[in-house]
Amino acid sequence: MADRKKTISADSSNPLNTIVNLWPYMWPAGRMDLKMRVVWATVYLLISKFFLLLVPYFFKWSVDALNGKLDMQGILPAFMVGAIALIVATNVTRLIQLGLNQLRDSLFASVGQYAVRQLAYRTFVHMHELSLRFHLERKTGGLSRIIERGTKGIETIVRFTILNTLPTFIEFLLTAIIFWRGYGFSYLAVTAVTVWLYIWFTVRASDWRISIRRSMNESDTDANTKAIDSLLNFETVKYFGNEEMEARRFDQSMSRYEKAATDVWTSLGWLNFGQGLIFGLGTTVMLVISGWSVLNGHQTVGDFVFINAMLLQLSVPLNFIGFVYREIRQGLTDIEEMFDLLEVRPEVTDAPDAKELAIGHGAISFKDVHFAYDSARPILKGISFDVPAGKTVAVVGPSGAGKSTLSRLLYRFYDVQSGAITIDGQDLRTVKQKSLRKVIGMVPQDTVLFNDTIAYNIRYGRPGASEDEVTTAAEIAQIGDFIRHLPEGFDTKVGERGLKLSGGEKQRVAIARTVLKAPPVLILDEATSALDTTTEREIQAALDVVSKNRTTLVIAHRLSTVIGADEIIVLKSGEIAERGTHAALLEQNGLYASMWNRQREATQAEEHLKQVRESDDLGVIDRLAPAN
Repeated sequence: MADRKKTISADSSNPLNTIVNLWPYMWPAGRMDLKMRVVWATVYLLISKFFLLLVPYFFKWSVDALNGKLDMQGILPAFMVGAIALIVATNVTRLIQLGLNQLRDSLFASVGQYAVRQLAYRTFVHMHELSLRFHLERKTGGLSRIIERGTKGIETIVRFTILNTLPTFIEFLLTAIIFWRGYGFSYLAVTAVTVWLYIWFTVRASDWRISIRRSMNESDTDANTKAIDSLLNFETVKYFGNEEMEARRFDQSMSRYEKAATDVWTSLGWLNFGQGLIFGLGTTVMLVISGWSVLNGHQTVGDFVFINAMLLQLSVPLNFIGFVYREIRQGLTDIEEMFDLLEVRPEVTDAPDAKELAIGHGAISFKDVHFAYDSARPILKGISFDVPAGKTVAVVGPSGAGKSTLSRLLYRFYDVQSGAITIDGQDLRTVKQKSLRKVIGMVPQDTVLFNDTIAYNIRYGRPGASEDEVTTAAEIAQIGDFIRHLPEGFDTKVGERGLKLSGGEKQRVAIARTVLKAPPVLILDEATSALDTTTEREIQAALDVVSKNRTTLVIAHRLSTVIGADEIIVLKSGEIAERGTHAALLEQNGLYASMWNRQREATQAEEHLKQVRESDDLGVIDRLAPAN
């Protein structure tokens, strides 16, 4: 693949700069086959231009032959001097030119698609290299639309730059020379003025249309963002009955898009009319001069036809220059946001001398760690604790105390502002991120699955795992029986974000995935906090098996899940308030004991109400409930 570290930028005010930056993708290093395709496509294009310029000559000679005014003895072969032969030659030349153009396009197709693939690949990889902060703030729908438009814009720029722009200017030059040498300076002057006015008007009008196009893109992105966001939150929309509100929000965005798109097409109409007016005036002047010369016997009817044919052929590249410029400018508008994405630098990067993490026993150490997402609001204020190899340390505390931040720092989604986090004595900032994340397994609170099969989602922990290993991991996670009873077993699709599975089933899949990864370090980030008590106990049993003999950091909301931890860290406002075993912390009768008592009372009340409901055969509770 192309070098992903090379900086690339799009500047809609300087198309040449962007084309220069895109050149490595149009002339790819290490791909001689594609380079030769570019060379041969250019050769065939130039040859086709030669045949294109022959067409008006054959047309002129045909007309003069029909009028008996042709004198080409010694210039054309005898068999071609006849009017019929010249008419046939005119159309054969057209066919040859058409065939060469198609051959050119076929040769260049793979070059253009290769460039699109390279830049799409680079953008995709770059998105995964960006830091968690970027992805927490992004809008998925808008992002996908930007990339979609960007790749199409790249294809447009690459194709038109290589295949059309330079050869078109060559055709202008040859046409001007033919008029000058064959008919005099006046024809050259009219041609030059017409072409200059045409290009000047096209550039100015296209620049004006760019702001309209950008407005349309913004409206399109906004509408797509709202649509995807609403569909991703389908259940929430239904919960609150806000379908009409979502439809109104989407329609407001589409209304802005409708107006911008209408302006785009209206402005295109004015652009086309202006181009036609300029070229029509130039054509009229030249044909009037030629017609006058025919009437005065200075030119033949064939000359008049030749000039008209040359002008008609000139109108094609002129129209195409306008089209190319518009497409390149619009393509630049489409890709500038995509290139802006490529300019976003990752917040966390590997140090130049970063080494592979040398994992031993997997001991974790937090040393006077300070961290803040926003400098005005510190999250962690000098946290220090160890997770010995093979032991389990739990971190508990009120919401907002900084518990989940510990897991993000351990995964190095962010870097600490001061202090250090080490694994087996190695500062995480000195090792490669990939090697760090390879040794850590995560079971999060909100398990998000890929819209694929159960087997795929479990095997995601280790893509090369065998079917037997996947099955074993499912058994350890206590989801094997559930999968076997499904009609399609491991091939069952889980739906978007795993929505076809219950919360407990998704958690078991996440556990199986982590089991398959077999990491020496394990993070359980509130893995059971969203589950009911019964499911929590079942999941906890599976987690106990998985975490055995592994260095485990448990971030917990429900204290009942951390009773067996070797040490419990109690965080409050980003600081360690208490630490010790479950029994020792209860004896201290402090924050942990208070949290424990509140949760125990809530659990007892929940279990008591459940028992009452199960024994309420007469439905007394339901009759006492307030009517809707």
